[in-house]
Amino acid sequence: MRERSYRAWLLIILLIILAFNYVDRLALGLVLQNIKTDLHLSDTQLGLLTGFAFAVFYSVMGIPIARWADRGNRVTIIALTTALWSAMVALSGSAASFTQLLLIRVGVAIGEAGHVPPAHSLIATNFARAQRPSAVATYMLGGSFSVLIGYFGAGWLNELYGWRMTFVLLGLPGLALAAVAKLVLREPRLSAASTTHIAPAAQPSMAEVCVTLWRIPTFRHLLFAFSMIFFFGFGLSQWLPAFFMRSHAMQTGELGTWFALIFGMSGLCGTYIGGRLATRYAANDERLQLKVLAVLFGSLVFIRPITFLVPDHYLAFIAMIPTTLVIYVGDGPLFAVIQTLVPERMRAVSIALIYLFANLIGMGLGPLTVGALSDFLRPWAGEESLRYALIAICPGYVWVTWYLWRASQTVTRDLKVVRGDCTASTREGVEVNLPAT
Repeated sequence: MRERSYRAWLLIILLIILAFNYVDRLALGLVLQNIKTDLHLSDTQLGLLTGFAFAVFYSVMGIPIARWADRGNRVTIIALTTALWSAMVALSGSAASFTQLLLIRVGVAIGEAGHVPPAHSLIATNFARAQRPSAVATYMLGGSFSVLIGYFGAGWLNELYGWRMTFVLLGLPGLALAAVAKLVLREPRLSAASTTHIAPAAQPSMAEVCVTLWRIPTFRHLLFAFSMIFFFGFGLSQWLPAFFMRSHAMQTGELGTWFALIFGMSGLCGTYIGGRLATRYAANDERLQLKVLAVLFGSLVFIRPITFLVPDHYLAFIAMIPTTLVIYVGDGPLFAVIQTLVPERMRAVSIALIYLFANLIGMGLGPLTVGALSDFLRPWAGEESLRYALIAICPGYVWVTWYLWRASQTVTRDLKVVRGDCTASTREGVEVNLPAT
């Protein structure tokens, strides 16, 4: 019972940290129009600020931090990086130019890169294979809670105090969360080392990790699927606030409230339902999980453009609900599949590699592509150029469907092969943490 209680606290603490980890990105999207006016920036500069500049450092720095997490104290890593990004978010309020804000965002990116990979690794260590979709989905609820904090809180804070003070107030709570994580969470490797005389398994080189993961077809398909999900997800979501301000003349307070309700409640429901259904009806059946997700993401080709086509903002908000449900349903199952596919000593790096490519392609190029396309269409479409830019990229969700379906065709075989390799390694005396069945 005591161990079950600790696992619950583990998920709660990681969930809350994840929520604040995402908040600044949502807040930045909400106050883009204010920053544009204050610092006199173009849409292309805003796309660079929210996309590529952040994504490069977030993605690249995730690799060495994940390598550290696969052999070191994951709790310490989470605490240190949480303190770093919290301080940098608060510092964002002091930026006086595009260059200064760009450099601060680099600092935020480096700090935020250190949370997700070690957190996923900790969860996989503490939960068995059948429990992982539900456990990961619970952790990923932090993304939905970040919407409630980011959109509702940032929307009204910006309207009352301005975008600068908004970042200060959003960054400070993370410092307290860093201390809580360090004091409450524990690293299983430390207790294992103190109770056994078995030497820890040697960490494979980065080249060995990359070769091992690339030889798993399902991992390759999921890598491409995540890249496309991030490209269209960030490309659309980062510009949603600006779209409603320009095309529907809304203010940040009202808009933040609506976004908090839609993304927060739909995200919470989608993430929870996805994890629970996968655990209850498709436990240890990753093939079925991926097939269902392929169909759901395919539906976004038709339902996502409705938000940008309808003339009334209330109809647009209604159209956003099913879209949000679909996007969040996949959080638990997709990340759980990845953690089950790889050995314990590669788990953090596997997530970091996913984020490396997904962020560079998705977060890096998605907002930048939409911003550049909006600037390109402006001579023809005027203030409605952003609307047409957002509509133009929606059909790309076909790619996501294709890669998820490919992954569903290979995942059963790959799980058998990976577990066979791990069993063989164990017989040879190499310590391997097998995914529990």
